[in-house]
Amino acid sequence: MAAAGAPPVISVHGTRFNAGQWSPQLAALQEDFRVAAVDLPGHGARSAQPWSLNAATEIIASAVDSLDCGPALVVGHSFGGYASLEFARCCPEQLRGLVLAAASASTRGPWATPYRWVAGLAPRIPAGRLARWNDRLLRRLHPPEVVEATVLSGCAFHTLPAAWGEAPGRFDAGAMRHVAAPVLILNGEKDTVFRSGELDLARAHPHARVELIPRAGHLAHFDDPDSFTDAVRRFALQLPARG
Repeated sequence: MAAAGAPPVISVHGTRFNAGQWSPQLAALQEDFRVAAVDLPGHGARSAQPWSLNAATEIIASAVDSLDCGPALVVGHSFGGYASLEFARCCPEQLRGLVLAAASASTRGPWATPYRWVAGLAPRIPAGRLARWNDRLLRRLHPPEVVEATVLSGCAFHTLPAAWGEAPGRFDAGAMRHVAAPVLILNGEKDTVFRSGELDLARAHPHARVELIPRAGHLAHFDDPDSFTDAVRRFALQLPARG
């Protein structure tokens, strides 16, 4: 049962993953919030759908509408964070708060190089082989109850070139001017690359703050699910009442 006045929570995965990555958070948050997680185009149940950032934005918007609880707290991880920034720009009336998790790196200028490099390299390695490597690594590093739903839904390496190919030139601290709602910049302490722009993001928004999860990396929601969930819960409960 959602607490009175609590925002609905929509969770958005990063490239190659799927809605299953949020299973620990959904289980923990559903007592206090209406919750949902989306599969972005080309991922999970939408594996056959072509990737586009526009389609990703529409999927997030539809998920907010489906909960029928008004504007939502949107939690975006990695590339899902960038998709959530685009959603904030296109659909400000549907956003009550934004959590950018592992999505603080700029994709403009020289920072775009890694995205272009991955977009060019990924097609050279069979997607099935990449998925097998990925699944073995996840199971080695994390408990099965944390990663099994992600593994069973399948990793979408076939979509990675299109998604990462669309990122360069789009996102930096300037994107924060399109976000009217409060923002939590939530990063793993050890996620050096994707923390690179966190202070710039925080300075660019009047109602943004940074929180770090100690000893966690890029997959902080896997490394320390409880701390990640607690950060989201605290931020959600601190959001202003609907205007």
